[in-house]
Parts: sequence; C-alpha cells; structure tokens
Amino acid sequence: MAVPLALPSAAIIIVVLLLSSGLTTAEVEVAAVLEEAVLTLDVSNFSEVVGKLQFIVVEFYAPWCGHCKELAPEYEKAASMLRKHDPPVVLAKVDAYDEGNKELKDKYEVHGYPAIKIIRNGGSDVSGYAGARNADGIVEYLKKQVGPASIELRSALDATRSIGDKGVVLVGIFPEFAGVEYENFMAVADKMRSDYDFFHTSDASILPHGDQNVKGPLVRLFKPFDELFVDSQDFDKDAIKKFIEVSGFPTVVTFDDEPTNHKFLERYYSTPSAKAMLFLRFSDDRVEAFKSQMHEAARQLSGNNISFLIGDVSAAERAFQYFGLKESDIPLLLVIASTGKYLNPTMDPDQLIPWMKQYIYGNLTPYVKSEPIPKVNDQPVKVVVADNIDDIVFNSGKNVLLEFYAPWCGHCRKLAPILEEVAVSFRNDEDIVIAKMDGTANDVPTDFVVEGYPALYFYSSSGGEILSYKGARTAEEIISFIKKNRGPKAGALEEVTQTDAVQEEVTSTSSPSESVKDEL
Repeated sequence: MAVPLALPSAAIIIVVLLLSSGLTTAEVEVAAVLEEAVLTLDVSNFSEVVGKLQFIVVEFYAPWCGHCKELAPEYEKAASMLRKHDPPVVLAKVDAYDEGNKELKDKYEVHGYPAIKIIRNGGSDVSGYAGARNADGIVEYLKKQVGPASIELRSALDATRSIGDKGVVLVGIFPEFAGVEYENFMAVADKMRSDYDFFHTSDASILPHGDQNVKGPLVRLFKPFDELFVDSQDFDKDAIKKFIEVSGFPTVVTFDDEPTNHKFLERYYSTPSAKAMLFLRFSDDRVEAFKSQMHEAARQLSGNNISFLIGDVSAAERAFQYFGLKESDIPLLLVIASTGKYLNPTMDPDQLIPWMKQYIYGNLTPYVKSEPIPKVNDQPVKVVVADNIDDIVFNSGKNVLLEFYAPWCGHCRKLAPILEEVAVSFRNDEDIVIAKMDGTANDVPTDFVVEGYPALYFYSSSGGEILSYKGARTAEEIISFIKKNRGPKAGALEEVTQTDAVQEEVTSTSSPSESVKDEL
C-alpha cells in the first residue's frame, strides 16, 4: 500500500468542495484531484477541511501503533468504497503522535490509538466511532451514519434483523410519528447515532418481548446484558440521553474482540472511579462462574465508586502488558485506585468477593511494579525505577529533570542524546540531576501525569514543586528551563541559614532599652 502523501492545503479544499457540492461521484473522480483515498491532515489544514464538510471521519493514529498498522489497509479500502457512496463519505487521518499536531490531539481528547472520530456540521458535533475495524464493517457502519437518524420498523422481520444481541438498540414507540415526544426522540437519535442504533415504530407487538398493550409514546432500550430491555416514558431530551447513558451501560464491562464493546471500554477507563479488572482466558471452563461472581460483586459493592470489567487476555493483551502483568498470574483480579494498585493472582471464583471486601476495608498492601535498582548508576543520565524514585527525586534535596520514556518510542530515542548533553553540561553541579524512567516497566507515581512518551517533568528542590516541561526539545531550551526553575544551591541555602542564626543571636543580646522599645 502506498504511503498517503499530504496534499497541499489548496488541493484538499478543492477535493472538499467537489465532495460537498452537487457533483456526482463520477464527476469527482474525473476531477482526479484526490491522489489518495484517505486524506492526510495536520494542524495546518485540519480546520480548513473540516469546516467545509457536513460529515468527515478522522483517524488519529501513531506511527508505532500495531493496531494502527493493522487498521491502515482496511481504512484505506473503506475510504475507496465510500468515495463512491451517494453522497461521498470522506475519510482522513492525523498523526496524533507528531508534536506539531498536539493541539488537535488535545482538542479531540485522543488518549489511545487508533482513535476514530466522526465530525459533523463543520466541526461542531464530534462523536466516537463504534463500528468494526475491517473495511466492510467500516463501510456498513458509516453508511448508517449518513442516512436517517432513526429507521422505521414495519414488521417483525424488520425488528428481528435490526435488534440483535450485539449492542444497545433504542426503539421509540409512537401512536403517530408527530408531536413533541417524537421530535425529541429524533433529535436525540441524531445526536447519539454514532454510539447507538435508533428505530421507531407504531406497533410494539412486532418487537422482541413485544406487547400489544403498549401504545406509547415510550422508549424501549434493548441490550445484550443485564435485564435485556428497559422502558422510559420521559421524553425530555436530557432525560432521554441520561436514560440511554445509564441503562445502556453494562454493570460489568467486557473486554474482548467485539467492536460494540469499544465505546463501553472508552467510557469505563475515562470514568473517575476505582477500576476492578478481572483478566482470564474466556476458554477457561470457570469463566461463567467468574462472570457470576463479578456481577454479584458489582451488585454488593455498588456504593463504593468502583467500576467493574472482565477481560479476555487474548483480546486484552496490550492492556495486560500496559499494567505490567504476567499471563502466568491469570486468573488475576486487579484494582487500580487513587491509593495504589492491588493484585490477586491465580485466584478462584469464590475468592473474588471476599478479596474485594478486604480492599474496601483497607486491609490490602498496594503492589508497585519496578525494575531492579541498578547496582551501578554512574552515567550522566541517572536511571530511576519505582523502587528508588524517592531516593533520587523526592528525598534527594536536589533539582531533578525526569524523563518518562518507552523503549519503543522513536521520539524518546531522538531525545536521548539531547538529555545526555544536558546532563554533561551540569556534571559539576551537585544540585542538578538529569534522570530517566522506563514508564512501561515501572509504576509511575500519581504526582506525574504521563499520557504519552516522552514526558518531561522537573522537580524543584525549592518546596518540592513539580513542573511539566512543554518547551522545545533542544539542549539549550532545557538547560535554560532548569536554570530558571531550580531551587537555591545547597551552599547558598546554608549561607542564608547561618545569616538568619546570626541575626537571631544579635536580637536576643540587644540592650534592655532596645528590647523595651521593640515591645512598645
């Protein structure tokens, strides 16, 4: 597959105008402006392109990401197919790992790769992609997104085909397709169509679990988990949205290969709560017992702000590795909270709830993932691991520039000689330490927020302030930053302390008349 080339901004705008005009697909193709099926966007042309389109799909990727590499040919194939759709659907991509595109990465809240966003109305409406990751699945999903927000169900066959056991489906039941309730339902459907499938009908009896007595107006939410369907008769727009978000979210999220679970995973990891995650192989003959215990734990402990997940290790391999876990430990229950990380390896189903209660009671000791402390640490850039970060950073009384890196990160490798140069420039300054930590092999303290690599932080000896370095990655800029933000040298601090002591002694030995004058 040819590597997509970035088109000049003017050329991209021509493409956008052609695709958004009344021209037919054939006329667009004859124009032959679009050299690649997938547009390559960056910070210089993104707003210009998106602002011209009512509908565009953008993949935010990282060059090193394995999942991105797997998606690339499927995404390219889907883009070629969707260019022939009426109206044409534009697919684009952005290298979100490029520092120049950080503004876009932050604006669109890209926390993992690949992240696919559906952007409507010139950029005013953004939603996540929740479809399959193969060409046919991408095409099928996106065709639905550019069609009607809600489709009418007219027969039991329509309902059976549309309401399966894979994802959450909303069906509005109305005596007639008019009125405030119907209009509000359609407005919400248009807003949330990227995450859910919407349908409407006037005959509730054709639905699964159908009931001839139900006339509506009513919203029925079908789901392949928990109680299978839930009804609501509150047609306020915000109430419909809340009903979908609450009732359409599983008590226990599943981490597997099913695309419909992706949106649940994104919400699970972005929710501010403790995370209880059970990893095992779904081929394990005890998997149903584990699932039952996990649901029961979620029910019993619902008031403790804990989100629950059960993951198939074969599908969640990267997440498993990210948390520094070993497959020999499965079935493994992991809890990540503000107080630390807690592990229960090689467990049995009946141990799950008692162990979770021990966590809630505060009886468990946090687990810290750490590489061994280096026996020799005499290079200009010091090696920090989780087990020695207190000694080298927090308790050293020194000014420390600390890089969090990943061995596979190209930007980190490029930065390495620059940090070496910085370290050498401070070799005679005992109050400055330049250090690095492998963020993939050590638990990063909560004092630091590492969303990507490399991440640079400066710990000042003056008051223990932690500063995130956002400047240019050059030796000159980093050195200037350190000099500007460093705390006082140890010698200077000692001199100040001695001066204060002398001043205190002079005050205490002053004449009685002077003392009285001070008191008055």
